[in-house]
Amino acid sequence: MRDEREISIVRRQLNRLGMTITEHDPVEAPPSDETVDVIVLDADTIPIKSDPATVWKVDAPMIALIGTETPSRLKWLLDLKPASYLIKPLRSAGLYTALVVAFDSAQRRIDEAAYIERLEDRVRSRRVVFAAVLQVMHGHSLSESDAFTLIRRTAMRHRTTIEQLSAEIIAVGGMPNRTTRTA
Repeated sequence: MRDEREISIVRRQLNRLGMTITEHDPVEAPPSDETVDVIVLDADTIPIKSDPATVWKVDAPMIALIGTETPSRLKWLLDLKPASYLIKPLRSAGLYTALVVAFDSAQRRIDEAAYIERLEDRVRSRRVVFAAVLQVMHGHSLSESDAFTLIRRTAMRHRTTIEQLSAEIIAVGGMPNRTTRTA
C-alpha cells in the first residue's frame, strides 16, 4: 500500500482486533518461513501484467483493496481469487466484516476441496466396487443388484465402507469371513 492514510487505517483496525501485522512489498512473495493468517493486499499497487498465481501461492485468505475499477484490473483481481475485498478510500468500518467473510470463504474452499477429494476417491474406487460385485455375482449366483445389496449390507453390518469391503473381497477372492463386528 502506498497511501499512508490507508495503511494507518488498516494497521489501527487490525491492532484493535489483536492481530499482528507484517508488511511486505506486494510484488514480492512473503518469506516462506512466515506464518500468515490473512493477506490484505492493495491490488492497485501491483502491475496487471504480473502473474498473481506465482507470487501469492499462500493458503491464507486474501482481502483485496480496490481503488481502480477498470475491466482489466478487475479481471486480474478475479484471477487472484480474493476471499473478500474493500473499496478505497478505506474507512474505519468494514475491515472486520471483510475479515469474517474472508475467513469463512477460506474455510468453505478448504471444505469444498476436501469434499471433492473424497468424491474423486469414490469415483476412483468404482472399478474396485464393480469388480467386487462381479466376483460376488459369480461366486454366489446372484444378480447385480442382489450382489451389490449383499456387499452394502455386509459393509453396514461391519461398519466399514462399501469401497473398503470391496477391496477385501477382491483381495481374498470372495466375501471375507468376518465373525466379529468392529467398533
